[in-house]
Amino acid sequence: MISENLFARQATLTTERLRLEPLGPEHFDGAWAGLQDEEAMRLTGTHANFAPAQIRTWLAGLAGRHDRADWAVIRLADDRNPDERYRREQYLGEVVLNDLDPDNESVGFRIALAPAEVLGQGYGTEATRAVVAHAFDVLGLHRVALEVFAFNPRAQRAYEKAGFTVEGRQREALFWEGEWVDAISMAMLAGDPRP
Repeated sequence: MISENLFARQATLTTERLRLEPLGPEHFDGAWAGLQDEEAMRLTGTHANFAPAQIRTWLAGLAGRHDRADWAVIRLADDRNPDERYRREQYLGEVVLNDLDPDNESVGFRIALAPAEVLGQGYGTEATRAVVAHAFDVLGLHRVALEVFAFNPRAQRAYEKAGFTVEGRQREALFWEGEWVDAISMAMLAGDPRP
């Protein structure tokens, strides 16, 4: 059985192009900008509007949580790239393991990246693979599950590239701009093949 304190000490994860560090107050500017991005809000199905004080309080309260792990996705500086935007680190979004069920060794997964110009470059797949590997190989979890809205096929493809399998469809799970949208349920098990 998995400990209920599984996330008490959250690791920093690194990949070839990214650093995933514990999300906290120092990431307010990037988190706030993401919450102002209309496309990011649509893709995550977020109806709520937030005040800066709410986000500051939320970020300050994440440290030491036992039921979730939130990482800031930071693109590492690439001095080899001639484009000046890549010569500095950049906050790209967040990736989260949440809804820990220690009895069933399972957890939920979500990721939100913004601004739009970072989409389609493989950052989501790279961050997803790192967190899934951490969940299975380090934390010893058995199942990681997520939902993706039907109007986001790019995310569904990224999840499939990371090894997630479609398990079902929740019909009309989100009401967005006057239309009902289905949610696709996906999951990955510790023993599933990982690309």
